[in-house]
Amino acid sequence: MNNEVTPKDKVFQTAARLFYQHGYRAIGVDTIAAESGIGKMTLYRHFPSKDDLIIAYLKDSDDQFWNYFEQSTKDALTPREKLLAFFQGLQDYVTTSACYGCPFLNIATEYPETDYPGHQVALEHKQSVRARFRQLAKEAGAINPATLADQLFLLMDGAYMASRMFGTKNPAAQVAKAAQVLVDSALG
Repeated sequence: MNNEVTPKDKVFQTAARLFYQHGYRAIGVDTIAAESGIGKMTLYRHFPSKDDLIIAYLKDSDDQFWNYFEQSTKDALTPREKLLAFFQGLQDYVTTSACYGCPFLNIATEYPETDYPGHQVALEHKQSVRARFRQLAKEAGAINPATLADQLFLLMDGAYMASRMFGTKNPAAQVAKAAQVLVDSALG
């Protein structure tokens, strides 16, 4: 089996790292080409525009999020435990130096135009997260699943923004406890 990193993979990995750490508008194609060691012609052969590269990164981030969601909740036996396990994992992540916030919040902030393709991918992702929270809240027996889902959604996004704003020592160090209070209150 060949484990060699292809030029397309190298460009993508470099762009993903740079976009996540520094933002989408701050990173241009010249920087991605230089950092990856791949020529601009090769970059454009695989990704016809910077927007195509951004969309590919966001779709990959969506896949990674859902893989993480499933991994972090796989040992939880009940819907309540799944919600709490997710928030414990989130707390662990947002207090590390590897976290630069949420790629979906970041794109919506940098490209607030709702018709921008990256904004659309971010919106779809966030709607899916809200739906999953609502499903788990309903399965857990929440009195008002939609309200609990929205509260948890805001808590999650607040944790991501706290990490981006403050770094590793941020208020999100208490996000798991806050989620537990909300969940237990909603379940009566």
